[in-house]
Amino acid sequence: MTNAYKQLLEGSVTLVVGLALWLFAGDIELPVVELPKIGVVMMCWGGVQLLYGSYLGAAGQRSKG
Repeated sequence: MTNAYKQLLEGSVTLVVGLALWLFAGDIELPVVELPKIGVVMMCWGGVQLLYGSYLGAAGQRSKG
């Protein structure tokens, strides 16, 4: 499993979990944090991981051939 594949997999899972929190956790109240806001942060972080994994994959392909 290459580093690019790991980043893509982790980014997509983080993005999906963040999307689920943003869409479905609006009714859950915690005293310190708001889950929809955590979901937005997780979606942003997942998007960054997807972009980085794509960059690693493209850079790896460029160096191979």
